[in-house]
Amino acid sequence: MLTLEKFEEASEVVKNVAIETKLLYSEYFSDQTGNKVYLKPENMQVTGAYKIRGAYYKISTLTDEEREKGLITASAGNHAQGVAYAAKAYGVKAVIVMPTTTPLMKVNRTKSYGAEVVLYGDVYDEACAHAYELAEKEGYTFIHPFDDPAVATGQGTIAMEIVKELPLVDYILVPIGGGGLCTGVSTLAKMLNPNIKVIGVEPAGANCMQVSLKNGKVTTLPSVNTIADGTAVKTPGEKIFPYVQKNLDDIITVPDDELIVAFLDIVENHKMVVENSGLLTVAALRHMDVKGKKIVSILSGGNMDIITMSSVVQFGLIQRDRIFTVSVLLPDKPGELVKIAQLIANEQGNVIKLDHNQFVSTNRNEGVELRITIEAFGTEHKNRIVSHLKEEGYRPKLVKIMM
Repeated sequence: MLTLEKFEEASEVVKNVAIETKLLYSEYFSDQTGNKVYLKPENMQVTGAYKIRGAYYKISTLTDEEREKGLITASAGNHAQGVAYAAKAYGVKAVIVMPTTTPLMKVNRTKSYGAEVVLYGDVYDEACAHAYELAEKEGYTFIHPFDDPAVATGQGTIAMEIVKELPLVDYILVPIGGGGLCTGVSTLAKMLNPNIKVIGVEPAGANCMQVSLKNGKVTTLPSVNTIADGTAVKTPGEKIFPYVQKNLDDIITVPDDELIVAFLDIVENHKMVVENSGLLTVAALRHMDVKGKKIVSILSGGNMDIITMSSVVQFGLIQRDRIFTVSVLLPDKPGELVKIAQLIANEQGNVIKLDHNQFVSTNRNEGVELRITIEAFGTEHKNRIVSHLKEEGYRPKLVKIMM
């Protein structure tokens, strides 16, 4: 059972390893949405995510015998690090089964806390099934990443901190993978103030909780497809599902391309790195049909590997027309390259890359194809540059940028 007494106990216990992440008021998102938006930066935890709360509290409730058997779990990364860190704090063995698609940074960070890592399966669900097999075979104590009331209680300590710091909060936005975080946060929030609305946010390509709530029972998706690897779960938790049914007010789904834009927003306006799953609640702000409300977006984690980060930045810049490529045909004679470069400079465009091909045609009047990749301030600026090239007699064609 998730009780107020247990939440209060967990709040004290997790202070041993978790920091109390203070709310950050976001002037940028407040202006964008017409609400007062606050960010709960769980990406700043020692393991880079909120998962340390539930893992540590769960381990604290085990007997010495259960801990000494060794701990095992399955995770796409953040729960893995939480269990590994908590196990190290208790001085016990931890085995973590992670999907083979887990970013290398998360694998290495988990190992750095002393855990043994086993890579298995393409998605969390396959890794979890293998972890259960190992637990039965070796006698390990299994720590479920979300379908466990004690784990959910630990995660719910986030709600305790939010209400303590912002008593009149109207909405709390919480990411959903398997449902542990939203179970803890929504249950405690309703206990503390039934008027608080808790909205879950899922990737559009992994909306297992939304489908389950619609069907009135836990439902397994045939597949998941999302860049938000931390929430790429096909089946939500059975044990915690009744709490979600009772306490969650609604679910918003977010497509992957909105997470890419949200990453740029957070980096440029708040100087923070937040992983794709943690960005769900940021992207969801634009889906909220309310004004003048106090809204808290939980940033669940910041464990994004550098390769993924670089791809997200590039795609985000392209999506926002901050980078674009045009193709023009030029006469094959000296001075043409300088001329077109000057035209772009006159419109404050910044040339990033040039591809000069003299062999596209035997017609020397239009014998050179020039592909120019340009940095702009956004869509309006991009359109102005393209229009200026047209006005000067060129016939610019927009070219899809190949990553």
